Amino acid sequence: MAGSILVVEDEPAIQELVSFACSGGGYKVRRADSVRAAQEAIHAQLPDLVILDWMLPDSTGIELLRDLRRDERTRALPVILLTAKGAESDRVAGLDAGADDYVVKPFSPRELVSRVRAVFRRRAPQHSGESLSYGPLTIDPARHEVLVDGKPVRMGLAEFKLLKYLVSHPERVFARGHLLDSVWGDHVFIEERTVDVHVLRLRKALSAAGAEALVQTVRGLGYRLSAKAEQ
Repeated sequence: MAGSILVVEDEPAIQELVSFACSGGGYKVRRADSVRAAQEAIHAQLPDLVILDWMLPDSTGIELLRDLRRDERTRALPVILLTAKGAESDRVAGLDAGADDYVVKPFSPRELVSRVRAVFRRRAPQHSGESLSYGPLTIDPARHEVLVDGKPVRMGLAEFKLLKYLVSHPERVFARGHLLDSVWGDHVFIEERTVDVHVLRLRKALSAAGAEALVQTVRGLGYRLSAKAEQ
């Protein structure tokens, strides 16, 4: 499964069309028909991307978007505005408010899913559903497959998700708390040392192919994926 999408749309037919298209693209979809419902859904579980209508019954999508960009928890949440407001001034206002893309109704469902994938590639490649590669590693999310130099490596689901995230952001150092939120979700309450356990299991799985050294500990900071010598 690729990333999760929250569809915020009050017209039932359009909500159904967008949800069906995104589900068909491999994404897990939740729905909201108002700003308040969207806020409650985001509070309960942070999605990986929001498709947001501009005109909603209790407020505007633009106001929700601005609120999301002001909140540390949702500041980096990818958002695609989907609206009938197609004037250049509206597009500029939407993008200036922090939208990652702007799609005008009527729209092609296939194009919308393509734009979702493009936003994920730019902002959160681990959720794009496309194959990821770094050094000798290749990850195929659709097949739930990890290859090292073309040879399959078996591992558990948690280790697969952790490796997929690290491969999406090579050479970057991540604290345990960040990995917990990004890999397991900020709605899951588990201890940070759980990350250490899964890193050990991931290294053990990669050791079968001689690739365990790619997952490195950065003392006092966290973990990173790197083909460079560990410092």
